[in-house]
Amino acid sequence: MKFDAIIIGAGAAGLYAALHAGRRGRRVLVLEHNAEPGAKIIISGGGRCNFTNINGGDHTRYISANPHFARSALSRHTPADFIKLIERHNIAFYEKTLGQLFCEGARAAHKIVQMLLDECAAANATLRLNTRVSSVSKGERYRVETSAGALESETLTIATGGRSIPKLGASSFAYDIAKQFGVPLIEPRPGLVPLTFNDADLHWMRALTGISADISARAAHGLAFREAALFTHRGLSGPAILQISSYWRKEEEISVDWLPDADEQALVAIKRARPKAQFKTALTDLFPDRLARALSWTAGALAGETSAVQEKVLGDLKDAALIDAARALKNFKLKPAGDEGYLKAEVTIGGVDANALSQQTMEVRAVPGLFFVGEAVDVTGWLGGYNFQWAWSSGWAAGQAI
Repeated sequence: MKFDAIIIGAGAAGLYAALHAGRRGRRVLVLEHNAEPGAKIIISGGGRCNFTNINGGDHTRYISANPHFARSALSRHTPADFIKLIERHNIAFYEKTLGQLFCEGARAAHKIVQMLLDECAAANATLRLNTRVSSVSKGERYRVETSAGALESETLTIATGGRSIPKLGASSFAYDIAKQFGVPLIEPRPGLVPLTFNDADLHWMRALTGISADISARAAHGLAFREAALFTHRGLSGPAILQISSYWRKEEEISVDWLPDADEQALVAIKRARPKAQFKTALTDLFPDRLARALSWTAGALAGETSAVQEKVLGDLKDAALIDAARALKNFKLKPAGDEGYLKAEVTIGGVDANALSQQTMEVRAVPGLFFVGEAVDVTGWLGGYNFQWAWSSGWAAGQAI
C-alpha cells in the first residue's frame, strides 16, 4: 500500500504530526506497535497529563547539544496554540505551579489522547495499532516492512521516542534508524530521573525515606532549581532532584541548599530568641524532626564541632560556628553514585543530533524525506510540561512538510 507519509509511533509527537499533515490533504498512515496509542500521555501527571507549560515556548528551558535548535519550532507553534486546541475540545484544565498546565476530571489524560485521535480522524489520517516494523529501506520511495505487510510512502517520520520507561514499549528504534541512514547521534542517557547514592550516604538517607523537603538544588554544570526533594530507599527524588538529574554527570557532585528561604544567620537568630535550646532542637524549627536530627550531625561536623554539638545549647556555641553550620546546610555537597536508569527516567537526554536536522521541518538534511520528531531528537525540556510542548511543536513543524 502506498501513502504520502508514514509516521512510526503513535505518541504525542507522532499523532500531532499526523493530524497536521492530514489537514494539508496528505494521505497519512501512523504505525504503532502497542495495542493502544499515547501510552506516555495516559500515565503522565499521575493520569492528569501535564500537557504543556505556559513558559514552554522558552527555548532556554530545553537541553540540547545545539541549544538554539528548538527555538524555531517552539516560536512558531506555541503553548497558546495547543491550548486553543484543548479549549476547542472543551477539555478543562488548570495551572498547578510554575506554569504547569494539567487536565481536570476523571480519565483526564485519556481526553488528550481522544482529542488527538478525533483530530486525526477528521484529517483522514489512518492509525494502525499492534503493527510491528521489521525493516525500513529507501529507493525512490520509503519502504516499510511490517507485521501487516509492506508499505510505501514519499516521507518517513520517526516518532518512537527514546529509551525511557521501557515497560511502555520504549526502545532504541529511532536510534537504529538514524544509524542505518548515517544520521549522527548524541549519546542517549536517562533524564528527569531519581539519583542513587552509596552506602555511606544511604546510612542516613534510608531512615528518611518518604520525607519531603523544599530545597534548592544545583548540578555542577547546570541551573539551580527550587522545588521539593524526596528521600527514597535508594537516594533522592522529587522535582528538584529530577530537574538537576538532566544536567548531572557521573562522578560529579551536586549542591543542596536545605535552607532556601533563610540566610547564614538563621541559626544565630534562633540562638538570640532561644539561647537555651539544644542545637538539634533548633533545627526542628527549620526541618521535619527526622530530617533535623540527620542534618544536625553533618552540619555540626562541617562547622568544626564534634558530634556532641547535637546536645549543646545554642548559647554555648559561638555565632561563627552557627554561621558555619548554616553555610554547610546551604551548600550541602553530595556525590550521587548513579541514577535509577531508563526504568524510572521520565525522558531520554540526547538522541538524534539536532545539527543534522532542519530547524524548520525536522527533516534530515542529508536524507530527503526522513524526519525525526519529539523525544527521539536531542532536545529535552525541563520537568513540568516542557517535553509535551516539544512534542507538539516538533510534530507541528514536521506536519507542515511531510
